[in-house]
Amino acid sequence: MTFPDASCRTLLCSLALALAALPAHAASVAPRTAQPKLVVVLVVDGLPQEQVTRYRDQFGQGGFRRLLEQGAWFSDAHQAHGITVTAIGHSAVLTGAYPYQHGVIGNNWIDPVTKQSVYCTEDGNFHYIGEETKPDDGTSPAKLRVSTLGDELRYSTGNQAKVVTVSGKDRGAILLAGKTGTAYMYMEKTGNFASSTYYMQQHPQWVQRYQAGKPQDRYYGKSWTPLLADAAYAHDARDDLVPAKPGLRNTFPFSYYSDSGNLDGDYYSRLKSGPFLDQLTLDFAQAAIDGEQLGRNAGGVPDILGVSLSAHDYVNHAYGPESKMSHDHLQRLDRMLAGFFLDLDKKVGMDNVLVVLTADHGFANVPEFSEARGIAAKRIDGAELVKKLNQHLAATFGADKLVMTQSLPNIYLDYELAAKQGVKRADLEDAAARFLLQQDGLAQVYTRTQMEAGAVATRMDLLMRRAWNRQLSGDLMVVTKPAWYFGKGVGGTSHGTPYTYDTNVPLMVYGPRWIKPGSYGQYAEVVDIAPTLAHLLRVRQPSASEGRVLMEVVK
Repeated sequence: MTFPDASCRTLLCSLALALAALPAHAASVAPRTAQPKLVVVLVVDGLPQEQVTRYRDQFGQGGFRRLLEQGAWFSDAHQAHGITVTAIGHSAVLTGAYPYQHGVIGNNWIDPVTKQSVYCTEDGNFHYIGEETKPDDGTSPAKLRVSTLGDELRYSTGNQAKVVTVSGKDRGAILLAGKTGTAYMYMEKTGNFASSTYYMQQHPQWVQRYQAGKPQDRYYGKSWTPLLADAAYAHDARDDLVPAKPGLRNTFPFSYYSDSGNLDGDYYSRLKSGPFLDQLTLDFAQAAIDGEQLGRNAGGVPDILGVSLSAHDYVNHAYGPESKMSHDHLQRLDRMLAGFFLDLDKKVGMDNVLVVLTADHGFANVPEFSEARGIAAKRIDGAELVKKLNQHLAATFGADKLVMTQSLPNIYLDYELAAKQGVKRADLEDAAARFLLQQDGLAQVYTRTQMEAGAVATRMDLLMRRAWNRQLSGDLMVVTKPAWYFGKGVGGTSHGTPYTYDTNVPLMVYGPRWIKPGSYGQYAEVVDIAPTLAHLLRVRQPSASEGRVLMEVVK
């Protein structure tokens, strides 16, 4: 054996001492895992967490079960703001922000200047490409005040990264796409998926080819029937406890046709309330993967594909989350997702893909179903409520229409008129709040004075404070009692409250190279998605992000 001479021994000792001085892990640091080539963000519109757990045993192998068993699943994840509606929920996903910052305070709200109702994504400066555009159609993200993860990714890559989103609703696509992505939305007059002139002046060739194939027409005359055997639905609500809205059926089968007998807007609109809309959305997403070559950028620059699946929301609104229809729709969506993941595996490779699945909000049960279980529940006619409030305030202060307008749960007071009558703002607010709290079905009222003071004593206070935007929100925010909601008529249900049936949504993250699989009971929020993805993509967090990085699931 040959031993090193003195000079070599000195060098070796120096190297040994240097290594010893390093942190314990430094001598064996492995190269950083490559970034995902494609991040797929799936938002199932109107999916409560409890439906995932209730029907889990009936899922197939490749859809939800793949995410639940091979990915990380948070059972206590929430849309942690007090007004749980589609626009706010979608805004949270990739901004990591709450409404008080991102400025999307509802699907609609009252413009502070015109005092007229505005829609969250309407923008008269732009129109749909090749499609009819109404004044309140969603065409741009102008009202979203903050950046998204996609905006930050495109900025950090010199716009090499592609961000493409698709949804059955314009707000579902636009609010995921942010300022610099590209959104495509379902057109109920034609059944096409189209973008707007905010994003481009004409569709790329792949979109034109897709539209020319008219895939939406293949469902004409088809029916939606139960996927599983009758016994699988044994614990769902009886049909008589989920009364349908006027003009709608509440029992299978559901047929897709038009009254004219032609392929027209009547038929394309009907497609929304059933599984075929989601299949069309996923088909278009697959076409986008091919057309935009998503996940195949030079140098491994990541892309983002956002897919908002709208039909579950329509089904739950019509029949309730306890219905056989909602149950079956979720099972069908599970099988669709399995097919979508298989396609992803072929085109990009699932080992190169990071998947996130969540929802924009949950759902209340249909009031008739709740009452059959001994739970007080009703629909509250918002217009009638405000009419009574105005009458009360007129009798109290001697001035008509001290309530200017409403976009519930926001109510807007006329402070100027009150001042002319010598009525102090605080007195007007207090009188209105006291009256409202005496009405059936209302649990809490927050005033502008309270919100501006910023006091937070309860979880509900916190959620409602996050949902209140100083410039845009009402002077009163009203919260119903549990199981009650704003609506009228017969049939159906809704969402929008700070209660857990509306806030508790799925949060699943799949990506074997980056994510530790398992079931996690830690509290998490949907706003945690953006900072977690920013961490994995090594980009700056969105500008108003307040979520945390979910380090417990990161490898």
